[in-house]
Amino acid sequence: MTSAASSGLRRWADLAWPDFAALDPARTVAVLPLGATEQHGPHLPLDVDTAIVEALLVRAAAHLPADAPLLALPTLAVGLSPEHAAFPGTLTLAPETALALLRDVAAGVARAGVRKFVILNGHGGHVGLLDVATRSMRAQHGLLVWSVPWWQLPLVEPDGHDLLADLPPHEQRFGVHAGRLETAVMLALAPQRVRRGELRTFASTSEARAQAYALLGNGRSAKFAWAMQDLNPLGAAGDAAAADAAWGERVLAAAARSLARLLLEAVAVRPDDTLAAGPLAR
Repeated sequence: MTSAASSGLRRWADLAWPDFAALDPARTVAVLPLGATEQHGPHLPLDVDTAIVEALLVRAAAHLPADAPLLALPTLAVGLSPEHAAFPGTLTLAPETALALLRDVAAGVARAGVRKFVILNGHGGHVGLLDVATRSMRAQHGLLVWSVPWWQLPLVEPDGHDLLADLPPHEQRFGVHAGRLETAVMLALAPQRVRRGELRTFASTSEARAQAYALLGNGRSAKFAWAMQDLNPLGAAGDAAAADAAWGERVLAAAARSLARLLLEAVAVRPDDTLAAGPLAR
């Protein structure tokens, strides 16, 4: 992340160690951009998840007051991506390594006297890991932690229009990787890095399972532990051919507004009013 330092989102790494004594522990929030380096089909680069979270932080910073007590940690650009490991170029940590890395970063945040921690997540494969990691951070360090998958932020325009409603239900259900949403965002962020000649509709084998198996295929009763090649041999699932750069720009703008609002709410929440000591505390 490069251009947010002059706004209300400073880089953690720009501080010197004496600066931390002046921070307000009840208000200061550390923000970790968590990306990945993994294949995104034949049409997108490996750093999609990293590029999106870094861009969102920069754009959110434009909506923040200059004195907002927010510190952006260095981006983690390699995470837990074993479902993509069959495709060349994918880098993945072992689950125990990824968990230890996140816990060690949290320990450093806590040692610095910062008590609130937001993890901005760009990779769907991190969701389960973060459920475990964030509860561990709370238990071990008394941190108030939120994990934020960027695609679950309200993608709503100022007039109330929900941009996700523009996606057909079929795409919302089956376009799980490098489909219309991610491709549109990358067309807005870095059009020169999208291989337009490779854009197509990447059908998912989950579509056939949904028709054949009422419960195994409904996506709710049982969670299929897939590797990406199980869904599509090209490593993508979704209608990338329908991706539109202008719509992707609207998605980015809406996500940035929502992220800025979320970060300001995180500043306002007081740890001592939220985290209880429990009956065994002395």
